[in-house]
Amino acid sequence: KGVVQVVQGGGRVGEALTACEGVDLVALTGSSATGGAVARACAEHGMKRVVLEMGGKDPMVVFADADMERAAQDAVKFSLYNAGQVCCSIERIYVEETARKDFEKRVLKIAKEYKVGDGMEFEHSERAVGPLVSSVQKKIVSGHVESALRDGATLLYRSDLPTCEGVGNFYPITVLSNLSQDAEIMRKETFGPVVAMAGFDGSNEEAVRLANDTEYGLAAYVYSSDLDRARAVARRIRAGQVGINCYSLFEADPRCPWVGHKSSGRGHHSGTDGYQMFSVPKSLVLGKQ
Repeated sequence: KGVVQVVQGGGRVGEALTACEGVDLVALTGSSATGGAVARACAEHGMKRVVLEMGGKDPMVVFADADMERAAQDAVKFSLYNAGQVCCSIERIYVEETARKDFEKRVLKIAKEYKVGDGMEFEHSERAVGPLVSSVQKKIVSGHVESALRDGATLLYRSDLPTCEGVGNFYPITVLSNLSQDAEIMRKETFGPVVAMAGFDGSNEEAVRLANDTEYGLAAYVYSSDLDRARAVARRIRAGQVGINCYSLFEADPRCPWVGHKSSGRGHHSGTDGYQMFSVPKSLVLGKQ
């Protein structure tokens, strides 16, 4: 009895929990701004221990020698999964220039197979893209897309929306190309059904530089048939999980910890390392008899 208790509410409830004397550790999955507020509150109330999983701006690097069809399928699926509202969604895609046109053509074809609306109404619900969590989030996604277009990005595709006006915060599936690294959509967490692509010169150095050019470090993805190269690039990307030719969230061994680097988190959960974050070591030292 009392092992698990649920308390619902907003910021005021969170403040009460972090201030409560009976709470020894606070774990949060949320934005970096909220994570910072929770960390400060915990420091002010007895230096409570914290585990924070925060935002991500997760990159996908596609080299020209990758399995293009597999990479394109994953690029679309995991940019649109849960309408892009996953902390480790693919949010920016860098494709080697020599393969970019072929990759974009494949992505465009696959993206058109997805539909926005109620997944219960579609025969293939795994290709349904549902609504965003709020009108505020819809405004953020729209702002990122429109800003990118004003800055010269290419709009390759924008899907239709459900005909039921005013029902759900639906946003069209959007495919963008020729994005600048300085574009807001390449720097801030978008959290929406957008496939955002840019080219790169194909070198390991440029791949690592672009992938690391963010305040976040939750997840990343590297696609190449040269596994030695993929591993070399993956090791240099500052992210807690790097999937090589896969989406790591679905492929990782359960023993792997879930870790955020940089502004993506503090501490970790899952796996043996994660479980240990939710305990406090204690030593009993017996003197020599």
